[in-house]
Amino acid sequence: MPKKTLGVVMGNCVHVAGIMTFLRLAEEVGHNAHFLGPATSIPNIITASLELRPDVLAVSYRLTPEVAESLFAELKEALYEAGLSSVELICGGTPPVAEIAGKTGMFSRIFSGEDGPAEVLAYLRGENSQQGFSVPPQQLLERIAARQPYPLIRHHFGLPDLADTIEGVRKISEAKVLDVLSLGPDQNAQFSFFRPSEMDPLQHGAGGVPVRTREDLARIYEASRCGNYPLMRCYSGTRDLLLWAEMSREVINNAWAAVPLCWYNALDGRSDRPPAQSIPENLRVMAWHAERGIPVEVNESHHWSLREAPDTVAVVAAYLAALNAKKQGVETYVAQFMFNTPMGTSYVADLAKMMAKRDLIESLQDASFTPVRQVRTGLMSLSTNMSMAKGQLASSIALAMNLEPHIVHVVGYSEANFAATPEVVTESCHIIHGVIRNQLYDAPSGTLDHRVVARREVLMAEAKLLLSAIESIGQGRDALVDPRVIAKAIEVGLLDAPHLKGNRFARGKVRTRMINGACIAISENGAPLTEKERIERVLADKRTKGTGPFVQG
Repeated sequence: MPKKTLGVVMGNCVHVAGIMTFLRLAEEVGHNAHFLGPATSIPNIITASLELRPDVLAVSYRLTPEVAESLFAELKEALYEAGLSSVELICGGTPPVAEIAGKTGMFSRIFSGEDGPAEVLAYLRGENSQQGFSVPPQQLLERIAARQPYPLIRHHFGLPDLADTIEGVRKISEAKVLDVLSLGPDQNAQFSFFRPSEMDPLQHGAGGVPVRTREDLARIYEASRCGNYPLMRCYSGTRDLLLWAEMSREVINNAWAAVPLCWYNALDGRSDRPPAQSIPENLRVMAWHAERGIPVEVNESHHWSLREAPDTVAVVAAYLAALNAKKQGVETYVAQFMFNTPMGTSYVADLAKMMAKRDLIESLQDASFTPVRQVRTGLMSLSTNMSMAKGQLASSIALAMNLEPHIVHVVGYSEANFAATPEVVTESCHIIHGVIRNQLYDAPSGTLDHRVVARREVLMAEAKLLLSAIESIGQGRDALVDPRVIAKAIEVGLLDAPHLKGNRFARGKVRTRMINGACIAISENGAPLTEKERIERVLADKRTKGTGPFVQG
């Protein structure tokens, strides 16, 4: 129920930023907020309270704790004498002042400066009442709604030792710094969990936690049932995807599934499946989750950029991923936007590329399809210098906040050196909380920069050309959701990346270069190619080599 709130800075304190932020948030959730002013005496507070009759009196003090103690005692007595003892009192101040405030027993809620907008909003919405702690929502959309306008924080975690991972999950959960914990099994588990005889003992713990049984997974999940009870999700297997999907749903209440469209096969070496086989299998995994109402993220677009594909290919891949997920019945679609990829991408080109992806994906939105924006830092963009990496991490997310994300996927600043420990996860999340708090406070939008707008328009136009070219090698309106068409587009080089050179299922002929911070296709002599020119070269080469048009059936 909306409340009338009176905010005031007590005594000789003139620091108003904290109380003004609190009152602004109160107004956002429908409360009737009033600000009395800085450096206000106790008699003036009483006079204003008698006139306004607030439900809540929010007092702030950020100076000497000993003075605060005297002011609190004076305020308590004055309220009693004025017959205002029933008003709810809350306090904001530095940690030492907050400690003094807690000892008085006067205040129903105390904010020490360590609390962020999410905690303040939870209080204002009545979610942190004195009736006791309630477990935060355990479904993705409900948790997003509960935290708005603050995004959910996600971080990856998985150490090469099972016991260390279990203890680390417990520490991270108790720290209450994130909302989504993404568990990373090691490569043996991702590839051979259901075929243990095929595991390579030398790869034990490589790339993540050595999950070997359902009980291992259950123990990890149980360790997360404390603190703020983060949602948990698990990286998908690179083989036996449906078996992984079912186990993740049953054991850890998988918050959402991450499924590739064109990857986790012979293209990237994560399995021996050719794209023509893996794409239909991946689509079935999407459909399986859709049938059970589980959100789906398609790991697609950034895999092309990680292999230095032209930006236009990455934009088209983002759209194809979302389109195919929608075709499989997915209702909640987690769209991941990996910034800083490939290396050398400028902020202008990066934001323009992400805006083009966002706009194409969200053109599919309707009553049956809801995209959720998730932004993240590019893994390879972080320095091995830890101090520099922290700055790069913060800077990357400051840019990414221009997309107004629902989820911020934090990458531990240590990742260029070693897998994130619980301490690194906690610190990295704290860094990003600092970024988000500032960005949510009326930050200017980079989406309005004329250079960003111009580059986005180029990408949108080129994406339409490439989508038409892909569609032309199939038949009918559903060509873009036909796995054979997509596999053919990779084979002939419409979807291509330099790192695919020599792959028997891809063309690998495209050449790219970073030009003005964007990844652009180039000719043999290094001149930039428009997407129209690139497509014409691909199709001409296809005809020369006698590769006929795609035929259904």
